[in-house]
Amino acid sequence: MALEKKVPDICNYAMFCAGCGHGVLVRLICECLEEFGLEKDTIAAIGVGCSCHLKTAIDCDLVQSPHGRAAAVATGIRRAEPTKFVFTYQGDGDAYNIGIAETLNAAYRNENICVFVVNNNNFGMTGGQMSWCTMEGQKTATSPHGRDCALTGYPIKAPEMIAHSFKPAYVARGAITTPQEINKLKGYIRNAFQAQLNHEGYSLVEVLSTCPTNWAMSPLAAHKRLTEEVAPYYELGEFKKRGE
Repeated sequence: MALEKKVPDICNYAMFCAGCGHGVLVRLICECLEEFGLEKDTIAAIGVGCSCHLKTAIDCDLVQSPHGRAAAVATGIRRAEPTKFVFTYQGDGDAYNIGIAETLNAAYRNENICVFVVNNNNFGMTGGQMSWCTMEGQKTATSPHGRDCALTGYPIKAPEMIAHSFKPAYVARGAITTPQEINKLKGYIRNAFQAQLNHEGYSLVEVLSTCPTNWAMSPLAAHKRLTEEVAPYYELGEFKKRGE
């Protein structure tokens, strides 16, 4: 008989679209907070976008950051409250477009924070505009004929750039594509948590996710696209392991 897994007490109702992957990541973060005993010692800096729904999804102290500035806000929190566990929760548009300076500078300084970025290839909350992670040829509100990489450049691979350019503690990319990948993703999150608790420095975990609403697909079709089109471009795995 399959064992029923208890929902963490810190995990609340989340207002995400049907088929969205945000809920999976929130659940994993909540499980890790509970397993590490950090429920009462955590402050999260949340980005602008679908990440704003973290305010109803998780029962911990939260700070709403200006658009793109979550890493800078988390830096301030960490320095003002050095005994607290601090993480950011952002989308790809928030972290890599609007907030690319803050995201990279926190990594450059090796701030002792965890950065979690949901990469769903668009600005999800604000209408489905093209982001730096939008795939080549993908139609969005601001690329109605499909992204032309000859004009816009190619989809950014921020984890690889940070891992190879700076000296962070831990960098990985996971996905919500299969139960096996979700289990791996939880391992990446746990590594990021442990790095901060050991004062090793900056960790980034990017999560490939579906966005059925703005992709104009059913949840099943969006999951198929994530598995067959998005994941092959954005390599999964660890790009900077702890202690390397």
